[in-house]
Amino acid sequence: MSALDTPVSKRRTFAIISHPDAGKTTLTEKLLLFGGAIQLAGQVKAKRDRRNTRSDWMGIERERGISVVTSVMTFEYGGHVFNLLDTPGHEDFSEDTYRTLTAVDAAVMVLDGAKGIEARTLKLVEVCRLRDIPIVTFINKMDRDSMDPFDLLDDIEKTLALDTTPMTWPIGRGKSFAGSYDLSRSAIRLRDAEDQTPVNGPEDGRIQALLPPQDYENFVGEVELAAGAAKPFVRQSFLEGHLTPVYWGSALRDMGVKDLIDALGAFAPSPREQKADSRTVEANEERMTGFVFKIQANMDPNHRDRIAFMRVCSGKLTRGMKAKLVRTGKAIGLHTPQFFFAQDRSIADEAFAGDIVGIPNHGTLRIGDTLTEGEDLVFRGVPSFAPEILRRVRVADAMKAKKLKEALQQMAEEGVVQVFQPFDGSQPIVGVVGSLQLDVLKERLDAEYGLEISFETTRFSVCRWVTTTEPGKIDEFARRDSSAMCRDLDGDAVYMATSPYSLKYEEDRWPMLKFTDVKDYQKVSTKAA
Repeated sequence: MSALDTPVSKRRTFAIISHPDAGKTTLTEKLLLFGGAIQLAGQVKAKRDRRNTRSDWMGIERERGISVVTSVMTFEYGGHVFNLLDTPGHEDFSEDTYRTLTAVDAAVMVLDGAKGIEARTLKLVEVCRLRDIPIVTFINKMDRDSMDPFDLLDDIEKTLALDTTPMTWPIGRGKSFAGSYDLSRSAIRLRDAEDQTPVNGPEDGRIQALLPPQDYENFVGEVELAAGAAKPFVRQSFLEGHLTPVYWGSALRDMGVKDLIDALGAFAPSPREQKADSRTVEANEERMTGFVFKIQANMDPNHRDRIAFMRVCSGKLTRGMKAKLVRTGKAIGLHTPQFFFAQDRSIADEAFAGDIVGIPNHGTLRIGDTLTEGEDLVFRGVPSFAPEILRRVRVADAMKAKKLKEALQQMAEEGVVQVFQPFDGSQPIVGVVGSLQLDVLKERLDAEYGLEISFETTRFSVCRWVTTTEPGKIDEFARRDSSAMCRDLDGDAVYMATSPYSLKYEEDRWPMLKFTDVKDYQKVSTKAA
């Protein structure tokens, strides 16, 4: 038995995924209450005696009521260490969410009880499937008008091809929603602040007293049907991603959230093995390994800092140790690794597999980087996707052109946008998945760098990375139209096409070149000179 087995087994690293407006941020705040991290959810503005713990900390997030960056929060509850990653719900930030899901071992899927499975949820579940991430379901807003519970379960099973096991059942719905009934333990919990109370089945008088007569009759019938028809919970099936346990509640009214966090502690996996290019890394190995899945700058404007978020995959990270940055082969000192609670942070004297630590750096680390105690390996699955919107950036003050170039590079290193520098030396082109990313870029350049910018359309609409095994072919291709060839942040060759038709035309004419819409970190492409 490894000395690391116990601390590793206590870790639970998970993301919350949902369609926008399903209540994800409210649920996040309520989960943090159980860690003693905040005292009053929704009242988390920084004061002298209260830390700023709101997961949505960027100005545009507060203004629009959406999450546009991933927040990391580490807290303890019930003998476990939880690493919670609150992901952007909006589809325009899907790339950030995808990278975040490479760093977790489980996911909580939040559904609006009135809407069931929505488009964004479906896409996120597909990503979880690609990575075999088990999913716990929380059906929120049961205190409002909602779909029939059986219809919601049926929606999950048919739309997601995922078996369901209701672990609790809502006591009433809408205005009569009173709490949750534990189907396996025959116990009720009315508020998250309360413990479960054993009852004598659904017909117990204490439940009858909670509901109007017709709602009570419906509840008894539903529980009997659910108990007889529901699939039994099989943890192995859950861990393999075939089955989701389902919990019901109202995060806003502090109902059902405790059932959820108790389930994460009981059922969610401890840190799992991670695949690297040369082998599979086990979580309880002695030597430290980890990979960077996110870069965030200026979380604290007073310090103009730059934080690389790293998932520890194995071993023990200790403050002051040196680690090898595999991409460059150089050693870097981990002098001030940090645990995060949204904007707030504390020094991490030690961290174990599953933990998410922030590493302050000045552009040394990039998304996808692997850190080890000496071994040459690269963790898989932190890709870049071809953007769907391409724009040129113009700065109002021409004297700030150099500052703009530096700022765009930092934004690209963070993954906020992708930046492409044309071979002919013309203005850089930024690429994003959705238009909201352009709004974020514009706000951040103004707020953090004092740069007033505007966007201009380009003649290009399609972007593809270009690779080949034949030396010189990319340069030969580029000489035909140097304005259509660019380099990305890593110096890899990128072709800009005016339309899908023109892309297909060039693919047919240059069969020795490969045009791809995904660039995986560990691939080494042939760069143009």
